[in-house]
Amino acid sequence: MTVSSPVAADRPDEAFALRHDPRYRTLGEAFFTALAPDRLSTSPVLVHANTRAAALIGLPEHALADPRFPSIFSGQTPLQGYEPLAMVYSGHQFGQWAGQLGDGRALTIGQVRNADDALWDIQLKGAGKTPYSRFGDGRAVLRSSIREYLCSEAMAALGVPTTRALSVVATRSPVLRETVEPGAVVTRLMRSNIRFGHFEHFHHRGEPDRVRELAAFVIDTYHPELDGLADRHRLWFDAVVTRTAHMVAHWQAIGFAHGVMNTDNMSILGDTIDYGPFGFLDAFDPGFICNHSDHTARYAFDRQPAIALWNLQALAVAVHSVVPWDDINASLQSFVERFVARYAALMRGKIGLAAEEDSELVTDLLALMRRGGADYSLSFRLLGTTDENPGRARWTALFNDEVRPAAFRWLDRWQVRIGEVHPDFGAVRAHMDARNAKFVLRNWVAESAIRAVEDHGDVATLDRIFRLVTTPFAEHTPADAMFAAPPPEAMRDLEVSCSS
Repeated sequence: MTVSSPVAADRPDEAFALRHDPRYRTLGEAFFTALAPDRLSTSPVLVHANTRAAALIGLPEHALADPRFPSIFSGQTPLQGYEPLAMVYSGHQFGQWAGQLGDGRALTIGQVRNADDALWDIQLKGAGKTPYSRFGDGRAVLRSSIREYLCSEAMAALGVPTTRALSVVATRSPVLRETVEPGAVVTRLMRSNIRFGHFEHFHHRGEPDRVRELAAFVIDTYHPELDGLADRHRLWFDAVVTRTAHMVAHWQAIGFAHGVMNTDNMSILGDTIDYGPFGFLDAFDPGFICNHSDHTARYAFDRQPAIALWNLQALAVAVHSVVPWDDINASLQSFVERFVARYAALMRGKIGLAAEEDSELVTDLLALMRRGGADYSLSFRLLGTTDENPGRARWTALFNDEVRPAAFRWLDRWQVRIGEVHPDFGAVRAHMDARNAKFVLRNWVAESAIRAVEDHGDVATLDRIFRLVTTPFAEHTPADAMFAAPPPEAMRDLEVSCSS
């Protein structure tokens, strides 16, 4: 399970000398608690590291092979120039006010600028207890760490705004969940860890000055284009609405269910954060529930747009002392239009078309997929192969016997329309292949990586799956095609919950 052997080091050398910009600390201690990660009784071991993510923070590739890397990115050796902190925030969980929450098992160990001057937060998830851990142990298990690591990078490869993942480090310490599991720390990189819940925290504590201070910080730090504008607060809130609408539209287009869209899991920058009980669709089921703990189906796949709007309304309440209600309501009322416009454009692109009139073809296809039990990702990916009879047969075989004749008729309609607007089907297929992933991180695929590492110390399988989901539009080799398939019988009933 190891790719390097840790050694002790008092402090990292220039390989880890990142360009820190500890901007968040300027807000003061009402917004965070400074503390060091918990000490481990065992030596941490690197499981996997990600060169693409390393480049985002200016970390040289050779640093990933440095024997001190596992110690730094498990919290045992500090990054020079930064004092770790845990943020405080509150939130609504499953629609109910939960009060104070915060970084219960996460620590920000750096805030750095890269060569392009982009600001990134470096956060360890699973580094131990914080004042916000409540009844938790502050630890993470290897299973959930691998899931977040893989999904963060899979989503980035799919073009979705998201946090990134630098590494998974095994702590080799037992962690108690439903059973005793091996512990781990995942290092995630965030453009910002500020959430809707940060604003809710201070609003519901009756501290509007803190809300205003935090809004000013977010605008100054992340929206420099609004500097000096008289209506910058209106424009800022409007940007949050737009980014959130576009993020969720992208989720729906790729068939991704987040599973736990609490307000404390919503990024103020419109990035996907906090990968836990997520799931990608296999057979198309709009009511798909990926979180076994979601007993009321609040976060079902087809409810995600409505929940995003609900969360924005909760944010609106929290910032109404900064943004006038008329401006808030105007932005909120635009959410559906912005979501629908982005979603419709993404979906038309998936079938190789662009005109608004072609949205009917998308609607009809989704209805057929639902009735026919067709696999979501494969239905779009294989559509681009239907210019020849073998491809037509493979595509229609995705639908059950009852719906298959209607699927043939839809295919004929689509091909006529494609012929009207695209004389070159090869160009159509290339366009569609760039929008319809062959490899998505299905739960059974993630579970295959987890079992390989946990049961056999097999990092090669994890590395193989990492390679596939981070280049999801490529065909790869025939041997890799198994990871593009729906779940095998033995993995068909996998369940994930908030502990995942």
